[in-house]
Amino acid sequence: MVTVLVTSQSADQISPEVNSLMTPEQFARLPTRSSATYFRRPLSSTLLASSTFSYMYYLAIALCYASVVAGHVFPGHTRKSLSIGTPPHAKYISTFSTQGLPTAVHRDSHLNTIDVAKRFIENELISAGSFEIRSDSYTDKSTGVTHVYARQILNGLEVIDGDINVNVKDGVVISYGQALYVNDKPTQLPSEILGVGKEEQYGATDGQTVMDAKPLLDSHLASRVGSSSMKAALLQFMLEATPLQTTRDDILDNYDSHLARMSITVSHSFNPSTRRRTVAITNVTDAVSPVKAYLAYVQVSGATEASTRLELVWKFEVEMQNNWYEAAVSASPPHSVISVVDWVADSLVKPVPSGELATYNVFGWGINDPEEGSHSIETETPDVLASPLGWHSLPVANDPSISTAEHQGDPLRNTTTTYGNNVFAHENWAAGTEWINNLRPDGGKHKIFNFKYAPQPGNQSDALEEARAYVNASVTQAFYISNLLHDLFYRYGFDEASGNFQQSNFERGGKENDGVILDVQDGSGMNNANFATPPDGENGRCKMYLWNTAYPWRDASFDAGVLIHELSHGLASRLTGGPANSACIGFGESSGMGEGWSDLIATLIRSKPNVTEYNTGAWIGNNSYGQRHYPYSLDNTTNPLTYKTLNSQPYNKEVHAMGEVWTEILWVVAQRLIAQHGFSESLFPPQPLANGTIPTGDFYRPATYTAEGTQQPLVPKHGNSLMLQLLVNGMKLQPCRPSFFQARDAIIQADQVLTGGENFCTLWHGFAERGLGRDSRYDGKTPWGGGVRKDGFAVPTECTAN
Repeated sequence: MVTVLVTSQSADQISPEVNSLMTPEQFARLPTRSSATYFRRPLSSTLLASSTFSYMYYLAIALCYASVVAGHVFPGHTRKSLSIGTPPHAKYISTFSTQGLPTAVHRDSHLNTIDVAKRFIENELISAGSFEIRSDSYTDKSTGVTHVYARQILNGLEVIDGDINVNVKDGVVISYGQALYVNDKPTQLPSEILGVGKEEQYGATDGQTVMDAKPLLDSHLASRVGSSSMKAALLQFMLEATPLQTTRDDILDNYDSHLARMSITVSHSFNPSTRRRTVAITNVTDAVSPVKAYLAYVQVSGATEASTRLELVWKFEVEMQNNWYEAAVSASPPHSVISVVDWVADSLVKPVPSGELATYNVFGWGINDPEEGSHSIETETPDVLASPLGWHSLPVANDPSISTAEHQGDPLRNTTTTYGNNVFAHENWAAGTEWINNLRPDGGKHKIFNFKYAPQPGNQSDALEEARAYVNASVTQAFYISNLLHDLFYRYGFDEASGNFQQSNFERGGKENDGVILDVQDGSGMNNANFATPPDGENGRCKMYLWNTAYPWRDASFDAGVLIHELSHGLASRLTGGPANSACIGFGESSGMGEGWSDLIATLIRSKPNVTEYNTGAWIGNNSYGQRHYPYSLDNTTNPLTYKTLNSQPYNKEVHAMGEVWTEILWVVAQRLIAQHGFSESLFPPQPLANGTIPTGDFYRPATYTAEGTQQPLVPKHGNSLMLQLLVNGMKLQPCRPSFFQARDAIIQADQVLTGGENFCTLWHGFAERGLGRDSRYDGKTPWGGGVRKDGFAVPTECTAN
């Protein structure tokens, strides 16, 4: 049960008819607030007719729905997930344009790519001074496209959903996306809304006169506002987010003491990279680390459906035991939850690796599960570009378990366990957040990870002990697959600058110290798996659970499709909207596409030539039909999904079902590319030669060069490898929170950039085959979704003869 705090014009308008979902005793314990009330009884039709109230009513329903708890294996460990998007509206439109761009700002030979993008934004979108270029902008080495990310600024504060992405190649803006606030600027300053004195909101240093004073969240503001606003807003969110009724009751019983325990620390920077002033809040109930907080704006619906306004919010980053939330809570009482994204998704000179290569007794790459093949001895095969230290070494400076002093000057730590620069894999039976000292298999001096996996049927009461007996084999399997996937993604462009997961980035850009923490046989859940993707520079965390769908129990780490699905969430989240923005595939169609990309990548990796039909999760679920409604197939009878399927339940709401539609569309597109270009037996590109050049072999087409002699990006020769490349490149091009249409267009533009548009018609025919053609539409979309999607099977005129 979730307690939902509801905003109204006046508390008197709603009380006493509207009360709480809580018991009368809990209601009586709540602190008094002038403009807040709580549900307890059904709502009257008069009240529901209020447009102001309707928004919060549906928010309440969403929160209640999100509180449904998934099955769990051990008492006290419960996972629920909140996901609430800011209401879309007619004036808040995310656009993605690839055609008809103004030519006046396309090219300027003396400007660098960042300045080209900046001038484009200033001339075509918003005025100078009302946006900031984000530090996670980067140039993609594989395509030469510079991806520039910007954030809208008003009254000196970020508009956290005011995102801009501009893609520049050869000094030309080739596409852009934007979701800007375009209505009247707020008339009240943040200090006035929060009731803080102006002298506390503005600041100047060294006696300088500031002509354009910027709101500054300094220590005075943080301490004064924090007591009255920030901590109360955070505690309200924790009341909604905690999965445990006992914790919720304790907050309600001891509200003031929970509030008083929180402590605020303000971070100061001599040369801050952004205007954001972040504070850390410690001793927060049910949080496992200090909560980051800052003041910002978010776009919400206005008085009418077609209008919009800005809400001043506290933005929180809250790490809990089984969730990692990015939440926006209104800064003014009663601190309504405006939006929530759960980063956890349910599903140099080249160094030389130190020592001999490891060996592993595992199900090899391409074997999806134990029913598809047998254990074999596989050798560590680190890609020299992606993992120059190998899989079991990392710089001491990036090792979270030791200090540099402990290693007596040795710059590298070479391990004999499943612990390296890309992945830290271990058991997590206790479901704890601490992980450094968890149990890991040790391969000994020669790194021989030869552990038996042979679960024996027995008494069902011994199923847990039987699973734990082979945990070394399970961790080894997960470590092996995860490192291979890291290296594969790297070679397709998910590198340091674009936000991949590594402890050391080898001075290649991006933020480091964010290798994947991989919890095997995690004790916090059952029959599931998930991946948390925080922004670049913070560790991703993957949890793999046991499944009681069969006896002996099955371990998700042995279903490669499940593990690859989860790790692929990190790829899509970091590439879409930029490495520093993890909220770009959390709502609407984009959340479903996040699941769809993961299914598609897992299916591409396991696919074999001339086989076009696959189930997902069949082994782990002990169900030959798999965990989806239909197998992925080219046969319309076997899989009838088309774009308009998103109109019906559960495809219009449930993210995995929505993802099935996207995967099926992409699977058809992939098979058309394979039919045209053939099938590569391996998705791994060839290793570089000693001089650093990459041989084309039978993997790439022959290299091409510009007139100046510069080598163009290599193009994969076969259809399946080309599809994976276009997926990765398209993610980098698409805007934050893309729609099906925008993601489709980004893939088509990715081909234009890579091949000059050679596959333009092939791609369009593939999308159109499943209803996402040029004439497909989404009519009547409302702030709460709705509307009707219509299939379109048309292709561009130049493709009609193909």
